[in-house]
Amino acid sequence: MFAAVARLAVAAVVASATAGPAAASQFIDRGATGASLSVTPAGALVTYRAGGATKRVLATGAVNARAPNGSVPQVEFRIASAPSLPGAGCARYDGPSLRWRVAACKARDGSYWALQSWPRLLPNFGNSPRSLEQSARELRLSHWSGPLAVLEIKSDWAWRRFDHIYGRLTYLGKPVHGFRTDRYGAPLDGYGRNIYFDTFSSRYGRGWKRENSFVAHRPTGVFCYMIRPGGFGQRYRATVIGPGVTPDIVWEGAEPGLFDPAREAEANAEQSAMRDRLCRPN
Repeated sequence: MFAAVARLAVAAVVASATAGPAAASQFIDRGATGASLSVTPAGALVTYRAGGATKRVLATGAVNARAPNGSVPQVEFRIASAPSLPGAGCARYDGPSLRWRVAACKARDGSYWALQSWPRLLPNFGNSPRSLEQSARELRLSHWSGPLAVLEIKSDWAWRRFDHIYGRLTYLGKPVHGFRTDRYGAPLDGYGRNIYFDTFSSRYGRGWKRENSFVAHRPTGVFCYMIRPGGFGQRYRATVIGPGVTPDIVWEGAEPGLFDPAREAEANAEQSAMRDRLCRPN
């Protein structure tokens, strides 16, 4: 029965409403429609419509991700407006399955590019969006070769009666974490990552609703979260922006069900082995 310490729970309440640094599967625009992707010798050309106009941007200069390093910035694209470019193309995508996928392709060098779109800034606790920024889907671009990040999540109970999740975010076997957050827990560097957690068919209403977001901890990449009773759902889902310029990844699973002492003991042992100071037994 593990739960985040009180100050982490407070931080999580605000974090999803705060925009973080750009370095990540990179933000392109909000409310984009008709997005397409092609690869040129210079980089990736993204074409879409937003604000009643057709837009084209060229992304260059980044692939994959660096391991957390407080002295070196995380990789990020250079983004510039661009006209249609000759020689643009896109080979058939044969990479790993991607949630929120809009378009994806394989470059001549064997690396992959992808566009994903999802509503990152939904209000917490099932509240309805109060601005275009909160309701709009974000169009995000990634470029990678090799394995994706791994978002490992399991569920159990806190105090025998509250649904609870715990897990770890890693990339190439190393924890993903940042070095600085604001007083609410929102990342202030290109390495930190919030996990955006949604609940399905809860008291908040039908369908998927945002429960909260919380940061992966330094230096372990571990996180834990006790779900509010109003957010108890039939299923849970978590989305995290990929480290560096790798794709955004998603976990989805069922609620833990009725309390099971044997299963809880096993979960507690797993969490103890994670050795994270911000998650403690209750």
